[in-house]
Amino acid sequence: MNVGSFLLDLLQSGLGNLAAYLAAHVLLCLLPAFYIAGAMTALIPKETVTRFLGRNTPKYISYPASAAAGFLLAVCSCTVIPLFAGIYKKGAGLGPAITFLFVAPAINILALAYTGRIIGLDLAIARLVLSLVFGIAIGILMALIFRRADADHDAATDALFAGQAAMRRAAVVFMLTLAALLVAGTFQFDFLKQTYVDFTLPIKGVDVFQEQLAQLVPFDPAKGEEGVTAQGVVLIGMLGLIGLASWRGIENIHEGFNRWTWASLALAGLTLLIAALGMNPISGGVTLAFTGKFFGVLLATLVLAWLLKTQLTAEETRDFLWESWRFVKQIFPLLAVGVFVVGILRELIQPEWIRAVAGENTLSGNFAGVVFGIFMYFPTLVEVPIAQMFLSLGMHRGPLLAYLISDPELSLQSILITATIIGRLKTWVYVGWVALFSTLAGLLYGAWVAGVSLGVLALYLLAFLALLANALWWMSRRNLAAAAQPANQGYQNRATEAAPMTLACQECGELIMEQSLYNEAGHLLCSICAEKSN
Repeated sequence: MNVGSFLLDLLQSGLGNLAAYLAAHVLLCLLPAFYIAGAMTALIPKETVTRFLGRNTPKYISYPASAAAGFLLAVCSCTVIPLFAGIYKKGAGLGPAITFLFVAPAINILALAYTGRIIGLDLAIARLVLSLVFGIAIGILMALIFRRADADHDAATDALFAGQAAMRRAAVVFMLTLAALLVAGTFQFDFLKQTYVDFTLPIKGVDVFQEQLAQLVPFDPAKGEEGVTAQGVVLIGMLGLIGLASWRGIENIHEGFNRWTWASLALAGLTLLIAALGMNPISGGVTLAFTGKFFGVLLATLVLAWLLKTQLTAEETRDFLWESWRFVKQIFPLLAVGVFVVGILRELIQPEWIRAVAGENTLSGNFAGVVFGIFMYFPTLVEVPIAQMFLSLGMHRGPLLAYLISDPELSLQSILITATIIGRLKTWVYVGWVALFSTLAGLLYGAWVAGVSLGVLALYLLAFLALLANALWWMSRRNLAAAAQPANQGYQNRATEAAPMTLACQECGELIMEQSLYNEAGHLLCSICAEKSN
């Protein structure tokens, strides 16, 4: 094997995966998500968030509300992270925020429908039900384990956002328009995909350039390789311009707006419109297709521009842009590194290996499906044809479900980014719970496929949850006892320090219960003898 050629192939795979991701997912998915996260932090009062998702909100309200919000958004694991960061920073409890983080990519309505059509309705239903139940369970577990840190976080957000006024109507409309932009750019409704107007520009050579790109970054849906189009190259260049303009115009925005500030917004709007266009290189030209997606993005962009110019205050606009830029700086670099590394791992790991390790519904087989889902992250909907390929290679349906639940939840890049938001310890505990529950989901579903009745499976699940609850109760009691012991010890120490010393007067022999007094000879005296000596 030529080592140099092998390393070059790995580098090409990593860069190709990164280029494909930037071209296909950052603009219409992540860019609106960053703006939504920034708007949530800057414009929504903390009380609005904590009313439904706060740590002190009744669990029968907060956890269904977070699960419902995740279900309605239908985003991938990378797009959901800025939204998760936004609600968590704004005061959402750790448990409801984690449930939102788990559920949003897990029960993506598009992925569920695609799963049911391609692989089977039974697996789609199992994915929906188990993801909902386990998402809420993981959120509750995280809230119990880190309840002290959650309380400290709640107090910190109280101090950070104290005195914030109620949310204005213009801010509400602005938030809803951002959400509409995300929906128009990502949802696959027929009226959004339909072409209403198209024409051809006489630009020669684009089709040749497209063929060269296909050789450099191949398109192979069976491997999850999305390729890069000529339109994608344009979009990557526009992303670079947006980053430059934002760095010059938003990095120091608290010192005032400048022309780079408005240039960054104009570039963002123009780039979103280019991304929403249908672009098909042909011999001697390029056909531009104006779809429903384009008109939806255009309308949302125009409304947002009008709101920014006429309805939001200068302070609201400044805070919105700064918070959005802060999320970009926090998340995007780690995202790029993670996507690059995943591209390299995809080149190393062969799908055929799955047949050997996940061909049966065993603990190791299901865990292998989880691990493969973590290190072989695929964009939303792409995991379904990949799962179909695994099924044809001999993967059991149990490990297949474990893979389908873990793949949208955990990826190398999402783990790295989540650690910057809630800390490494919480992140790895969350990863552990997701791996455990995904493995359990695969085992239960695989057992049902093998003929075990639902009643028996329900008993197994209840027994597991009972053991888990007892373990958590024991840990909670132990932590409370450990926390109380130093407090009691400190109280005893303070009591000892405060107690007066009991000594005998060296003149009369009486016990001294008050403060000790000494004469000129250095003898310890009671107050009476000390008064006599004077």
